[in-house]
Amino acid sequence: MNTNNAIAGAVPEADAQPHPNQFALLKQRRFAPFFWTQFSGAANDNLFKFAFTVMVTYQLQISWLPPAMAGLVIGALFILPFLLFSATSGQLTDKYDKTKVIRFVKNLEIAIMLLAAYGFWNDNVVVLLACTFLMGLHSTLFGPVKFAYLPQVLNERELTGGNGMVEMGTFVAILLGNVVGGLIVAIPEVGRHDVAIACVLLALAGRAVAQFIPQAPATDPGLKINWNPVSETWRNLKLAHGNLVVFRSLLGISWMWFFGAVFLSQFPSFAKEVLHGNEQVASLLLVVFSVGIGTGSLLCEVLSRRHVEIGLVPLGAIGMSVFAIDLYFASRGLPPSAAMTLGQFTAVGAHWRVMADLALLSLFAGLYSVPMYALIQLRAQPTHRARIIAANNILNALFMIASSIIAGLLLKLGMTIPQIFLLVGLANAVVAFYIFMLVPEYLLRFIAWIASRLVYRFKVTGDDHIPVQGAAILVCNHVSFVDAVLLMAASPRPIYFVMDHRIFKVPVLGWLFKLAKAIPIAPRKEDPVAYEAAFDAAAKVLREGDLLAIFPEGGITHDGEVQEFKGGIMKILERQPAPVIPMALTNLWGSYFSRVEQGGAMVRPFRRGLFNRVGLNVGPAIPPALVQPEALRQQVAQLLAAPTVEGLRPRAPDPV
Repeated sequence: MNTNNAIAGAVPEADAQPHPNQFALLKQRRFAPFFWTQFSGAANDNLFKFAFTVMVTYQLQISWLPPAMAGLVIGALFILPFLLFSATSGQLTDKYDKTKVIRFVKNLEIAIMLLAAYGFWNDNVVVLLACTFLMGLHSTLFGPVKFAYLPQVLNERELTGGNGMVEMGTFVAILLGNVVGGLIVAIPEVGRHDVAIACVLLALAGRAVAQFIPQAPATDPGLKINWNPVSETWRNLKLAHGNLVVFRSLLGISWMWFFGAVFLSQFPSFAKEVLHGNEQVASLLLVVFSVGIGTGSLLCEVLSRRHVEIGLVPLGAIGMSVFAIDLYFASRGLPPSAAMTLGQFTAVGAHWRVMADLALLSLFAGLYSVPMYALIQLRAQPTHRARIIAANNILNALFMIASSIIAGLLLKLGMTIPQIFLLVGLANAVVAFYIFMLVPEYLLRFIAWIASRLVYRFKVTGDDHIPVQGAAILVCNHVSFVDAVLLMAASPRPIYFVMDHRIFKVPVLGWLFKLAKAIPIAPRKEDPVAYEAAFDAAAKVLREGDLLAIFPEGGITHDGEVQEFKGGIMKILERQPAPVIPMALTNLWGSYFSRVEQGGAMVRPFRRGLFNRVGLNVGPAIPPALVQPEALRQQVAQLLAAPTVEGLRPRAPDPV
C-alpha cells in the first residue's frame, strides 16, 4: 500500500495504475490539471519579469536603475517574499486542502496581473517593481503546494518522473515566458501594451485549469498557525534539521539555485556586453538554458529506472562545474562589435561553443536537482512535508539573494561576467564535494549507479518486493566483491550491510563500506566482542525502520553455487523480528570482481568482454516466524536459477 496515496484519500484508483512513462501522467486527472496550472504560473512569472527586465535594460533610461543592475534588482525583489513568507505558506499548505490553496493563489495572480497591466500601460517602473514583489509572494504561496502535492498523489516509482515533468514544464514555461515576453516588449510602440494583455490572459487561463485539480486533503488540519514569520521561519529550519539527510539536501538544492540565479540574472547583460547581441540573442540564451534543464529533468526517470536515484546528483554537479568553467574560456576575448541580430550571432562559430556550454551546464543542473527534490518529498514526514518544503524555499531565497548581492559586488569591483561564471563553476566543485562528504549517501549511490550502468548492464527483476518504507532484512547470495554495491543500486533506500570484517581491509572497498556505515562482523572464536556488537548494531538498524542486508554464506562463493547459510539470520530475528526478502545475484560469477580465476578477482578482468549482463532477482517477503536457514537458502537458489535479464538464463561458470 502506498501510504502517501492513503493520506491523500482523493486520488481515483484507476488513475493510480502503473504507467509506461512519465508522459502518461499528462493523461491522468491527478496530475494533468496541476501540471498545466503550475506551467501557466511559471510562464506568467517569467513573461512579466523578462519583459520588464528587457524594458529597463534596452528601452528606458533610468538613472537609479542602470541596465547592469536591473536584472539583479528585479531578481532580488522577486525572491524576497520567499524569505519573508515561506514559513507561513508552509503552514497553510499543511493545514488546508491543497487544491483550495492553489485556487486562492491563482485568484491572487489575476489581481496582481491587472495591477501590472496598469504599470506596463503607463511605463510606471515603481508599480512594476511592486508587482515583481507581489508575484514573488504569489510564487511563495504556491511553492510548498507544488512540491507537497506530488508525493500525496504519486507513489515512489512515479515520484522521479513526476518531478522531472514538473521541472521540465517549469523551465519550458520559463523558456516560453521569456521568449514571448522579450519578443512582445520589443514590438515598437505597442509592445508594452501587448505584454499587459498577455499577462492578464495567462493568469485567467491558469485559474480556469486549476478548477479541475482533484481534492488533496490537508495532512495536518489541526495545525495552529503561527503568524510570526521570524519565529516560524526558525521553527521550520529546526524541523528540517531534524532529518540531516533531508536538511543537507535542502542546502544542496539551495546552492543549485544560487548557481542558477547567477546565470539567469546575467543573461541580458551577458548577451549585450559580452556577446554583443540584441534582445533576440538574450532570448536565445534563455531558450538554450531552458531546453537543457528540461532535457536533464526528463532524463532522470530513464537514468534512475523509475526510482528516486540520488546517485545522479554527483554526476550533475560534475557537469555543472565542467561546463561553467568552459563557458568562461568560450566567452572571453570575443571581439567587440555592433549589436548583432540573431542570424548574425548564430553565424559566428565561436558562439556555438557558448551555446553548447549553456545547454550542457543546464542539462546537468536538471540531473542534479530533480533527484534531490524527490528525495526530500520521499523522506520528509507527510504531516510536516509542506513546512519542510517551506524551509527549502527559505534557504533558496537566502542563497538567491546572496547570489544577487555577491554578483553585484563582484561587478562593482570590476570583475567581468565571464569571470563571475568561472568563479561560480569553481565554487560549485568545492561546495558539491563538501556536501557529498557530509551526506555520503549521494556519493555511494553515484558509485552504485556507475557500477550498475557503466561497469555492468544490471537488470533487477521483482524490485517491487523491496519495501519503500519500514524495516526488512535483505538476504542475498555472495558472488563477488561488489555484491553490496549492486544491492545499493537496486534499492531506492539506504541499506546497512553486515560485512565480513576482512573486507574492510581491502583498498577502496574498505573505505567505501566504512563510508556506508557497514557493520563489521568477525567469527565468535576470533573476536567475541565484535561478534556480539555486530548483532546489536543489526537489531538497532531494524528497530529504527531501516533496511539491513546480510550474506548468510559468510563469504564469497568459490564455485558460483549457493553455499550453506549460517545461523546469523536467526540471531538477528531473535533480537528484532522483521520481514526477510530473499534475493539472488545472477550471471555475476565469472565477471570482473568474482573469484572464478585462481588468484582472486580481476586476474582476467575482460574474459567476458565489456558491460557484462548481470541481474538481481528479488522474491516476496517471508514473515520472520517462517524463516529457517536451509529453506531460505533453497529459495535464494531457486531465484538464482530463475530467468533473469529479459529471458537470459544464468550461464554456467566458464572453465578456468
